[in-house]
Amino acid sequence: MRYITGGIALGSALILGSLVGAGTSATAAPAPAPAAQQSLYAPSALVLTVAQGDSSTNSGVQRAVTLTCMPKASGTHPDARGACNELRAVGGKFEDITKVKAGTACTKEWNPYVVTAEGVWEGQRVKFEHVFGNTCELKAGKGLVFEF
Repeated sequence: MRYITGGIALGSALILGSLVGAGTSATAAPAPAPAAQQSLYAPSALVLTVAQGDSSTNSGVQRAVTLTCMPKASGTHPDARGACNELRAVGGKFEDITKVKAGTACTKEWNPYVVTAEGVWEGQRVKFEHVFGNTCELKAGKGLVFEF
């Protein structure tokens, strides 16, 4: 019985010693990676395209850019700040941007161009498509957002 009790005591001492020693080990576990920085603003990042054709599914994209408006205006858009300001002014309603200005005189030829916007605007998913009848209508109604 004396040997069994001694064996249990020795085993307990070894286990406790290894637990205490682990806390003071020279090789501490690596610190967890810092959490991703949270923004106070909803994200706004879009991919904008201009293509020749009557819909985005069957037309060849001629130009495409990225536009990020939060936390600051950036992306491959040539006037990111102006495009972001224009979108904010209309509350992100692309329909208001792509209206052909009243009094614009364009021919009635059918040579369609389609513009698209896809991504996130102020935290909401966006998928927008608008077809212009020809290049005259495109120039008159694309605004700064699709000016690239």
